[in-house]
Amino acid sequence: MAEPAQGRWRALFFLSLAELGALSLWFSAAAVLPALSREWHLGDGGRAGLTIAVQAGFILGTLGSALANLPDIVSPRLLMLWSAVAGAALNGTLALWVESLAPALVLRFATGLCMAGAYPPAMKIVATWFREGRGLAIGILVGALTVGSAAPHLIRGLTDLPWRGTLLAASGLSLAAAALVWLRVTEGPDRFPAARFDLRMAGAVFRGRGPRLACFGYFGHMWELYPMWAWLGVFLTASLEARGGGSYLGLNGPAATFVAMGLGGALGAYAGGALADRWGRTALTMAAMAFSGLCAATIGLSFGGPPALTFALAVFWGITVVADSAQFSTAVTELSPPAYVGTALTAQTCVGFALTMVSIWVIPLVVGRVGWSWAFAMLAPGPAFGVLAMARLRASPESLRMAGGRR
Repeated sequence: MAEPAQGRWRALFFLSLAELGALSLWFSAAAVLPALSREWHLGDGGRAGLTIAVQAGFILGTLGSALANLPDIVSPRLLMLWSAVAGAALNGTLALWVESLAPALVLRFATGLCMAGAYPPAMKIVATWFREGRGLAIGILVGALTVGSAAPHLIRGLTDLPWRGTLLAASGLSLAAAALVWLRVTEGPDRFPAARFDLRMAGAVFRGRGPRLACFGYFGHMWELYPMWAWLGVFLTASLEARGGGSYLGLNGPAATFVAMGLGGALGAYAGGALADRWGRTALTMAAMAFSGLCAATIGLSFGGPPALTFALAVFWGITVVADSAQFSTAVTELSPPAYVGTALTAQTCVGFALTMVSIWVIPLVVGRVGWSWAFAMLAPGPAFGVLAMARLRASPESLRMAGGRR
């Protein structure tokens, strides 16, 4: 067995910091939704649209990237670097000059396009450094992504910056990420074979039984994850208002959202990666989805109730909803043709994020009809479907190719 690559943990540290900064752009608008809603007089459709626009841009970006095999024929390092720069510029433009919803939607869509070049290539870079312990390594990367996605909530919760200042801070983090990629990020010694353009490879991840089942598990996970991230902050703030005030153990709504979504998610991603390499990919993902689906079904029942209970459920949900996230991508790197791992990862994320557009849009519609008590419950079928898919993968001989033979 080959020796682990020297310097791999240092490489993972710098790449994770870069991913944290670059992905801070994703929910920067969601973090300032209350202020935008007041200033631009937004309804439910406008509020949902600001998040869905990023998803739509990411989907189109990953689709084009997968069809062109871009992550496998272009340096993933350069792809990540320039995506972070362009995303920072687009987000900064929104912060400095935009005064209404329509141009904001265009800029958020374009920012999503850039995110397609910042996320899947980073996973491929990690895989070039780690053969053993890949689940933990990608789990740490996803933990950094989670903290980065939640960072605007922390900025909003701890400072008095206006919404434009919060967006500019996120752009600054993305520029810092680009500098870090330029100065410190390199591909590892276990690079994947060189690929040539092949349009058919964009769909190859869905033709093999093993990769297809891993993707189905991922799709169930994604149905739940991004709507939870998009609306948890609104839910926590509204729950305090329904109670007539208070705090989450001394934290306001945005700060509590960062703890549940960012710190809880980072803990879940790390623990999930470590346990998946020990227990197996399917065992970990099934357990995590069972717990997160239970949280989705029940957290609404605490709405307007004791803040400590709501906060505890939110933190546990934040941990479990991310614990499995990296393992679907890790499974694809282990089950797909080596020369087209980047394309397979990108195709997987493209379809998964397409599903999130529906579930993100539905949440405020359900809130408008039945209130927050049952809104998140409509996310629970996603992880239930994911558990079934991963159970079928566990029964397949292909599962022995994952995690050194640990199913």
